[in-house]
Amino acid sequence: MRKLNVGILYGGQSTEHEVSMRSAESVLNALDKDKYNIKLVHISKAGEWLLNPQSETVERLDGTDGAKSLSIVPANQMSSENGPENFDVMLPILHGTAGEDGSVQGLLELANIPYIGCGVRSSAVCMDKDMTKRLLKLEGIGVADWTVFHYGEKDAVDYQPVKEKLGLPMFIKPVNQGSSVGVSKVDDERTFYDALGLAFEFDMKVMAESAVDGREIEVSVLGNADPVASLPGEIVANTDFYSYESKYINESGAALEIPATLDKETSDRLRKTALDAFKILDCEGMARIDMFLDKNGQVVVNEINTLPGFTNISMYPKLLEISGIEYPHLLDQLIELALERYNLKSHLKTDIM
Repeated sequence: MRKLNVGILYGGQSTEHEVSMRSAESVLNALDKDKYNIKLVHISKAGEWLLNPQSETVERLDGTDGAKSLSIVPANQMSSENGPENFDVMLPILHGTAGEDGSVQGLLELANIPYIGCGVRSSAVCMDKDMTKRLLKLEGIGVADWTVFHYGEKDAVDYQPVKEKLGLPMFIKPVNQGSSVGVSKVDDERTFYDALGLAFEFDMKVMAESAVDGREIEVSVLGNADPVASLPGEIVANTDFYSYESKYINESGAALEIPATLDKETSDRLRKTALDAFKILDCEGMARIDMFLDKNGQVVVNEINTLPGFTNISMYPKLLEISGIEYPHLLDQLIELALERYNLKSHLKTDIM
């Protein structure tokens, strides 16, 4: 069989540019070079798509170091100054806005290029924490109480009714960000307004959410029509909460317990909830389901990450690894799932005659 032409998209215009580069480096190192011809595509913070002139190292490009600009052509290819660049499948290893929110997925759909992970609709919905909660609550899945503020009303937000509804402590977060960017814990009126101002620096829609007193549990899900759930893992934060700094800067900010210490009945409930949420939100390929197990043993879904961290120490691949799927094989499966979905969709009618 011929090698597949695999593209790795990394970088992007989000606040998670650096995290994306670290994830992409791990993916590049784990991909089987005997199976795949790999091309690296860097999306700069200015939004320019640049073809890495070599395929051994994920690096930041600016167009002055031999990198060629790419443009998308709706014919299973991209085009550079040197002519067409064909891809059999694309790995969008992008986190946050303009990468995880359905925008890149829509671009790849229009270009007729298969890609790993969730499609346009589920990517967009899962990125929006407000919409995620609304849909899960409709289906009877437990979520923390919340309220939402839009940019146009930010100067009229009143602390007191929010406190009465959600209690203290609460969290303020941008609705469409990941990796705890712009998230603050609120204990009083002063920190409430400070947190609101910070969150609005990152998004036009901001959420206030009740704090959940419980254990922070994550489950990895893999598959299309018949997904499987990993064993659960637990995040034990050594800081006030699992912030961006705890995740990526402060090495002692949190401990990961993989797998989590849970009895089988509780573990099975968490895995079932993860699968239910995955299906309700129309996810495909992969997602990491972040949950709380509260003091009463109830499962509360926090959020769905459709492009979770992919470093070799990230929770998503590590949970699947201890569940029996090694990192290189995980990437093989994600590529197979992407091609499976693409082939199924290619047989759909595009006219009524």
